[in-house]
This record gives sequence, structure tokens and C-alpha cells, in this order.
Amino acid sequence: MGDIAVGVLNLQGDVREHEAALMSAGCTVTRVTSPPDLDGLAGLVLPGGESTTLSMLLESTGLFDAVAERLASGLPVLGTCAGLILLASEVIDGRPDQRSFGALSAVVQRNGFGRQMQSFETELEFGEGPALPAVFIRAPRVLSVGPEVTVLASLPSDSSPVLVRQGSILASCFHPELTPDRRVHALFAQMCAG
Repeated sequence: MGDIAVGVLNLQGDVREHEAALMSAGCTVTRVTSPPDLDGLAGLVLPGGESTTLSMLLESTGLFDAVAERLASGLPVLGTCAGLILLASEVIDGRPDQRSFGALSAVVQRNGFGRQMQSFETELEFGEGPALPAVFIRAPRVLSVGPEVTVLASLPSDSSPVLVRQGSILASCFHPELTPDRRVHALFAQMCAG
């Protein structure tokens, strides 16, 4: 799978960590800082960070419309934490001028689990394998999903969805790049290859 070219949005967030995770899943990685960087990619990662800042940086670099076009054409996208917020069809507690791509049929609340002090780690049931370690940092909460969304993992404490898929979109409330478990990135690599 080494010929799968995946981009990581390089505006802020865990870019290096996503790069390492994608490379271990057999991808070659391009850092995306302007629209031409999207050319020839089989997939794109929207990493964590601060969603309002990311929204503004996407606008100022001209990437917002370019990414929206790729999403509309079915480019596989992995959104983690703030990346999930950027993909959601509705954002609660966002700034009024904050744009999202509206590509994922989900209602998401910014900082839905609380601020920095409420960050936490847990383990999730994911597929047939062992528990998936998950790091939540000022994480968004998925309040509801549309019928076209498949919930791949939920919080053990309250069953709220934390890893979801809708067609070519994979999105998580947590940071899969911050643990040694590469199954989320491996799934995304398969989506990009398929």
C-alpha cells in the first residue's frame, strides 16, 4: 500500500503525529498548505487544533473551497477532533463566523466534554480486536448522527458516538494519532486505496 498518497492539512494541530501514523499504515504523506498540494491525493487528514482558527486559516489560504470541492467529489477524508467539527453539518457552541464543510450528517458540540481540565483517556470497543486506546483533548461531542452515518465506536460511559463513518468520510472525537494503535489510520488507508 506504499503508493497511497495522503495529505495532512498543515495549518496547525498534530501534523507530525498523523504523518507517522499514516506512514506506518503504508501511505506516503504530503503536507497540505495551499490548494495545489491537494492535486493527486488519494485522501486527506484534517487534524485536531482549534476549529475556529482552522476555519479562518482554511479561508485565508484558499483551501476551504478547494477542500470542499474534493469532499463533494468523494475524496476520502479523516477528521480528528477539530477536523470532525469542520466536517459536521451542524456545530453547537461554535463562533457565528465559523464555517464547516457540512459533509458529515452530524450535530457536534465544540468542547462537548469540557475544557482542557476535562481531557481524558479511555478504551473503546472497535471491531473484533482488542480495546482501542483513545485520547480526548478538549474534544467535541457528537450529539446526533443522520441515518447515513455508521457509528464505529462509542464511549463506554454514555454510549455517545466517538468514531463515525459516512461514505468516504471517517471522523473521530479523539486523537488516534496520539497512541501507538494504528487501526484508525489503517482503516483510512484502506478507504483511500479502495
